[in-house]
Amino acid sequence: MRKADLRKQMLQQRRALPQEEVQRRSQGIAEQFFRHFPLQAGQTVHVFLPIIKNNEVNTWPIIEQLRLEHPEVRVVVPVTDVEQHVLTHHHLTDEAILVENRWGIPEPQNAQIIHAREVDVVLIPLLAFDRAGQRVGYGKGFYDRFLADCRPDVLKIGLSLEPPVARIADPNPFDVPLDAVVMPEGVWHKPL
Repeated sequence: MRKADLRKQMLQQRRALPQEEVQRRSQGIAEQFFRHFPLQAGQTVHVFLPIIKNNEVNTWPIIEQLRLEHPEVRVVVPVTDVEQHVLTHHHLTDEAILVENRWGIPEPQNAQIIHAREVDVVLIPLLAFDRAGQRVGYGKGFYDRFLADCRPDVLKIGLSLEPPVARIADPNPFDVPLDAVVMPEGVWHKPL
């Protein structure tokens, strides 16, 4: 299926989900993430903050568990630079003041900026993904540009409310494939 068609279909499907179901699936994703991806002291994990009104995966359970059980892991969140079409990355601390941007994404206003090359693990939002690790997002390319700036060994993990589709027919040459995707019932890993 082509990206545009898949994007439209998945947005409709996501809007139809009751909020309680999104929360249940998000909790399952958090459990699967911590079960399958052991973290090490000193690592930096980049986590997107959800647009709750769009029924995105709620990443707050992951963030809270990182804070409680892995205080030695640095949590970094994105801030969208609409003018430059890039993300900047900010250390999320308890002191961070979060303000919603024009899309409803909470962003820290007073946090230390972290360079993309310092990130070890990136949790990536998506609408759909296929069995080759290609993903469909909102179509603006923010994460592809971010991932191109990361180290080659950064672990790229999508978070998905749904299982994979068979194939995305029209990936772009600049699309960065995922290494893994965490779903409520399990984890998909890139074929070797």
